[in-house]
Amino acid sequence: MNPITIKRPSTMLALYQFISRFTERLGLTTRYLGLCLVICTALVVLLRYAFNYAPIALQEIMTYLHTSLFMLGAAYTLKHDGHVRVDVFYQHMSARSQHWVNILGSVFLLFPTCLFVLIICIPYVSSSWAISEHSIESSGLPWLFLLKSLLLVQPVLLMIQGLAEILRHALLLKGEVC
Repeated sequence: MNPITIKRPSTMLALYQFISRFTERLGLTTRYLGLCLVICTALVVLLRYAFNYAPIALQEIMTYLHTSLFMLGAAYTLKHDGHVRVDVFYQHMSARSQHWVNILGSVFLLFPTCLFVLIICIPYVSSSWAISEHSIESSGLPWLFLLKSLLLVQPVLLMIQGLAEILRHALLLKGEVC
């Protein structure tokens, strides 16, 4: 009798799938920030033009939502190949060459850029946390330091997804299914 063996995915594939699921969940959760932003914007317009009332805190919430949407959604956009690129040469390359371009682009462009942003933003965010920075408006929001923390979160998320992209393209070069 021949026992049925279940093939375990390779470590690369398992790591890729784990990161991919994380980024997908984060991206799908982030989309609700867009809905909240639309609702807040409509509310600000309604209050301003119907009641001649413009609450500063609500306007700042719009800024927080807008910033969070883009900073937290960048990795999801990378995962779905939604960032702008110039495909003049890329579109005419073989699939193998495209995989190599994506791997090398992540290693030599994405990671250094994210590390640079991360390094230069650490003092900026640290000083904001040190003073518990808040809005300069008296009726503004008291959590500006949290918003500035997204300057550190975004490059980390992009590097994590960048690793997943490298793994995906390496797996495709090896002929493994992702």
